[in-house]
Amino acid sequence: MEQSLTDLDHVIVHPARPLVIVDVDEVLAKFMAGFERFVGRHGYEMRVEKFALFQNIYPLGQTDPIAIDLGVELFNAFFLDGAKDLEPAEGAADALADISGRADVVILTNAPSRGREVRSGWLQTHGFDYPLVINAGLKGPAAAELDRRTSGASAFIDDLLPNLESVAEAAPAIARFQMVADERLRPLAPSIPERHARHDDWPSLKAAIEAAILG
Repeated sequence: MEQSLTDLDHVIVHPARPLVIVDVDEVLAKFMAGFERFVGRHGYEMRVEKFALFQNIYPLGQTDPIAIDLGVELFNAFFLDGAKDLEPAEGAADALADISGRADVVILTNAPSRGREVRSGWLQTHGFDYPLVINAGLKGPAAAELDRRTSGASAFIDDLLPNLESVAEAAPAIARFQMVADERLRPLAPSIPERHARHDDWPSLKAAIEAAILG
């Protein structure tokens, strides 16, 4: 089924400026640590053993992870009751503030649509007051549509390899960068650095973005 891009209708980018399209979780926000605190309050524990989400959540003292449907239930509840407590990734706000003086910035996140208000509030609180797009599924179609709106160069930042690959297929001219903010997840994250440059801290990532699209 073709993905709807109606959430992009409100996004206005300058037709000649460079564009930075950036994910939230594990890029701007330390999602795993925040979700770990949330599930802990509900009687579960996080064991970061895989680059995964629900497979790392266990009932206290148990050997088998929770069922996927329970994980989805917790995930959806988190975006209404826990997502406002996430910690920002170090240096992210300052880096994007500097970049935004020379390029447009759009935030492209996969989150439940009913969590938009909480997500938007968190972004504004932590200095990420940029247009927000709530996506569903792979991000290639949305990133390609945003890229078509400018003649400037574009960059895309995400922690998940499937999203990076999706953007590579839909809009190969977009410069792609992978970042994983949680130190526990970094060695577990699948990556293809020869296709999507890997930078796990914002000073290094900022320099790479500038070199790629700002000249």
